Amino acid sequence: MKAIVVTDEAAGVAGMTLVERPEPAPALNDVVVQVYASGFTPGELTWPSTWTDRLGRERTPSIPGHELAGVVSALGYGTTGLSVGQRVFGLTDWTRDGTLAEYAAVEARNLAPLPADVDFTVGASLPISGLTAWQGLFEHGRLRAGQSVLVHGAAGGVGSMVTQLAHEAGAYVIGSGRTADRETVLDFGAQEFVDLEHDALEDIGGVDLVFDVIGGDIGKRSAYLVRAGGTLVTIAGPPEARPADGLAVDFVVVPDRAQLGEVVRRVRNGRLRTIIGTVATLDGTVAALNPTERTKGKTIIRVRS
Repeated sequence: MKAIVVTDEAAGVAGMTLVERPEPAPALNDVVVQVYASGFTPGELTWPSTWTDRLGRERTPSIPGHELAGVVSALGYGTTGLSVGQRVFGLTDWTRDGTLAEYAAVEARNLAPLPADVDFTVGASLPISGLTAWQGLFEHGRLRAGQSVLVHGAAGGVGSMVTQLAHEAGAYVIGSGRTADRETVLDFGAQEFVDLEHDALEDIGGVDLVFDVIGGDIGKRSAYLVRAGGTLVTIAGPPEARPADGLAVDFVVVPDRAQLGEVVRRVRNGRLRTIIGTVATLDGTVAALNPTERTKGKTIIRVRS
């Protein structure tokens, strides 16, 4: 099969190459998915799990990418809940070969059915941003209707999902971003916008929940905006400051079939939109993931048409 591999951490995305690799075999409770579309997060090339297995042993050349949509082509021993020929999407294991390939072996529990009316390209754009938003808001942030939430990076892949889900849940949403992001953030359902280039963050007053995707000085200042009993949720690494009378939660997204189902159900009925930018073929992956100028939206690799 064709696959994108990386062998040199220092080379980053520029070190990607397209090669021929053996098709994977399904292990216990696995399925093999014939990949139709794949998502990639640039930061994953800095993760130890891209270069080593669960025991810390080197596993290069490794296939990156952890989001996929496709069709089940084989079942491992003991696998239940999915069937050959079924359309699926999901989030693969961090420490195994990923989804920038024609086939990928995945634990069945990490996948959810992909409805026939949801395109594979859309399906591949949902797992990381959708699950991160869901888990940050409702598991770690314990968001309830009537609360206020400050969403940093509200025009981005994760932030836009957070904004939409929080709005749907009945929260008062304040989105932050660059000046050019204002209309996008308000269109996604935020009631207020904070221009991080020109506005004073502290002017918004207190909030019940901060969802931070930026970290650094913005994350530190945001901790002091959390009201008593509130929560700072971050995916930007351990927070430098914590709320005086609240919680600070730094988390890494995990696969969840039920939550994937909730996300795709909202996409189907128009309550949730995903931001897709460049769509490239597998042969064009290296060029697409090494753009010469800033791009908007998630880059999706369309492995099969």
